Amino acid sequence: MMSLNQRVLLSAALVLLVFIGGIAFTLDRAFYDSARIGVKDRLFTKLLMLMGDAEVEESGKLEIPVYQLDAEFAGVNSHTYAFIVDPANTIVWRSTSSLNKPVPAIAPLEQGEKIFEKILLNDEPHFIYRYSIAWETLSGDYPLTFNVITDTTLLEAQIERYREDLWGWLGVMAIVLLVAQMLVLRWGLLPLRKVSVELAAIESGRQESLKGIYPRELKLLTDSINSLIAHEHKQQKRYRNGLADLAHSLKTPLAILQGAIHGEDKEVIRYRAIQEQIDRMDNTIQYQLRRAATAGSSPGMGVILLRPMIDRIVNTVTRVYRHKHPKVTVDIESSIRLRIDEGDLMELFGNLIDNAFKWCRHSIHLSAGYQGDRVEIQIRDDGPGIPPHEIARILERGVRADQSTSGHGIGLAIVRDIMQVYGGELLLENHPEGGLNVILHLESVHVG
Repeated sequence: MMSLNQRVLLSAALVLLVFIGGIAFTLDRAFYDSARIGVKDRLFTKLLMLMGDAEVEESGKLEIPVYQLDAEFAGVNSHTYAFIVDPANTIVWRSTSSLNKPVPAIAPLEQGEKIFEKILLNDEPHFIYRYSIAWETLSGDYPLTFNVITDTTLLEAQIERYREDLWGWLGVMAIVLLVAQMLVLRWGLLPLRKVSVELAAIESGRQESLKGIYPRELKLLTDSINSLIAHEHKQQKRYRNGLADLAHSLKTPLAILQGAIHGEDKEVIRYRAIQEQIDRMDNTIQYQLRRAATAGSSPGMGVILLRPMIDRIVNTVTRVYRHKHPKVTVDIESSIRLRIDEGDLMELFGNLIDNAFKWCRHSIHLSAGYQGDRVEIQIRDDGPGIPPHEIARILERGVRADQSTSGHGIGLAIVRDIMQVYGGELLLENHPEGGLNVILHLESVHVG
């Protein structure tokens, strides 16, 4: 496939050639029309001069002194000649230059009529100017038609010279414009070549992101590429941290299992210890897998309406806790949209709504609304809440799954990690009327 530079240059060359061809055709046509008018004016001038030299006697005899004739009419090899006919279309006079030239058979004209036209004589193109007049004498009027003819030799030579000059100069202009276009393209596409060089450097590991300053037309592209690179780095970091945390979290349970296997405790105590550590390891693995699977915000991520997703989750969790019948109030604006991965959103609100159903007594209230450029979401139940010291600990960064809040499993730890990935804010507070109030702040998406 051709490069972008070749595509643009080829397109510009084609447009230039079409443009120059159009200009050449237009100028050639205009010059031909102008030259044709020039021939017409020249023939009319010679016709008037011929009329000025002519004399008609009272008997009707036409005389034109030879010494007064135009030089072109007096020469034998002239390209221009003239003749005069009477109403019967009989030649009553012809110039010396017409002696070896053909005389066309032409129809008579009305008195005072003038015609300029192109005719063929011996298959050769000629121009003729005809003018019919009534010559007044004392004895009466004598109708005469003056005819001046010239071949196209001089006109064609003139047009040929003009076309040579025209195409020569247009060719020079085309070359100059193509060279200028190449230079302009090279300068205009310089930012794209710079992007290509930087991408090659990123691919080879010499740099981590696009660092150049680019025009605003490319800034969105380069910013998106940098965002994708940053997102990929964060994802890799989460995988590495997840593996490290998983390995660290499994050391203690594995050591306890090792001790329980070789210990001298009773079978029931040993079984209880092993089962406890298996549950602990299962929770840890689930947490780290979900944490590593968090997609995180990235360029091009779709926008999701919040209210339909909340309704789906509430309906699903209600079927799980069918033995409970809490009053669920949902007060969420239908226009609220979030730029978040659908799986992350389900994980986020699935855990929070599941906890609300698990710990509530009679009611659950969900609300969401805009606060400036962010969305505030609240999930409140009327359960026992969480001790203040536990709230402070769950909000600490770096708290692992094996240190999760008592009674809440790994749910709140997963919620905390998802919120951190999306740059959101998680607040936990005990409501004055009882129960836990979970407050989320996420970036909003306004659609005009």
